[in-house]
Amino acid sequence: MFSSTQNTIIAVATPLGVGAIAMIRVSGKDAFSITQKIWKSKKNLLTQVPNTLLVGTIIDQENTPIDEVVLSIFHAPHSFTGDNTIEISCHASPYIVQKILTLLVENGAKLAQAGEFTRRAYLNGRVDLAQAEAIADVIASENENAHKIAFQQMRGGFSKQIKKMREDFIKLAGLLELELDFAEEDVEFANRGEIQKQVHQLSQNISDLANSYQLGKVLKNGFPVAIVGKPNAGKSTLLNALLAEDKAIVSPIAGTTRDSIEDETTIKGIKFRFVDTAGLRQTDDIVENIGIARTKEKMQASALILYLFDVSEFTPDVLLKNLLEIEQYNVPILLVANKIDIADKNAIHYFENFEEKYQKQIIFLSAHTQHNLENLQNKLADYVQMQPLHQNQTIITNTRHYACLQDTLKALEQVKKSLDQKFSTEMVATDMREVIYQLGTITGEITNNDLLEFIFTKFCIGK
Repeated sequence: MFSSTQNTIIAVATPLGVGAIAMIRVSGKDAFSITQKIWKSKKNLLTQVPNTLLVGTIIDQENTPIDEVVLSIFHAPHSFTGDNTIEISCHASPYIVQKILTLLVENGAKLAQAGEFTRRAYLNGRVDLAQAEAIADVIASENENAHKIAFQQMRGGFSKQIKKMREDFIKLAGLLELELDFAEEDVEFANRGEIQKQVHQLSQNISDLANSYQLGKVLKNGFPVAIVGKPNAGKSTLLNALLAEDKAIVSPIAGTTRDSIEDETTIKGIKFRFVDTAGLRQTDDIVENIGIARTKEKMQASALILYLFDVSEFTPDVLLKNLLEIEQYNVPILLVANKIDIADKNAIHYFENFEEKYQKQIIFLSAHTQHNLENLQNKLADYVQMQPLHQNQTIITNTRHYACLQDTLKALEQVKKSLDQKFSTEMVATDMREVIYQLGTITGEITNNDLLEFIFTKFCIGK
């Protein structure tokens, strides 16, 4: 679906709609000559030095002025794509933008497909495949931590680690291959003990990267939290307080929430996905029972359950009984005692003793007045283990990278088996080549057109 890399491609790189400025990208070997045909200025584009800004006019075939624009000129290979590139900053009128695109196409340019500029950057060696995928993640990042991870990967932090491990393994494999050339002389170039040591270290490094995926997935997609409790416990009020908007209907009538209500918000730089669920109780209402069944599904799919209860209506024994029902889902539970603004002090004291007896921490708050809401937000943020991020360790967020790392670990296990069982040098070398292959698929040293299409068609137009 992508055009030939010999073509000059164009696209609008800014969102369509009302605005002051739009930017059109033109990239390819003929970018300067094509743009020159619709350009009116004393300065010829073909003779300009790199990294230059020019002010002039875009004209049509009859020399009618279309718009006054600013051109940014980048010469190959020092551009994002690695090709000659011009960026046209024009007024954001939909008519002007479409007219300039039409004029460029009439003079030989091709409309770019989604991700085609980044694909060319990859093919021209400006970025590797992991960096290219990180560019899409930077664009899609919705909070500080997701941006930090994507930006680090876009600048090559993850790629450098993978390439270093791959190079080290290539050297080991090279020594084994050398042994095969001298098989008759029975010469050993690669010490088997040293190989085992390096294989073990590589396995540990790959495992650490793969294990970071769970945290990375949370930071990228959001940490799923189910708000669960009896009817009228204040679940919808708490959801509205956490989101800082009236997302859910709040009513004193039991069973108001009959279906799950889900939305996202960012707390301490972490994206959370909160689900307000139907109240758990026995009922003959068919519709409400469907909602309760969905509540149980949401609990199983969540990473954390906020069990909310009305501190003035519960006793420690009742709470313990309800917890036994919730604990069967094997999901961590954070207890939230609600309505402390109207509760009797003795009731609150009972549950403070409950904490000591059962060693279950309880957050005391009022969802209605939002008293102590910040304590709950801090507890949620602390629950997501952020230590690797604070230590600037590489965190995996990409599902493809995670799958490649898992395949690499499987290949490494086979290398270990071959070494432990003292297989022939040829068999060990074959197993090591599989490790090298799997590492290469992450950064794109080894790839195929189907994979490239799958990756780059998920990008936005103009990138």
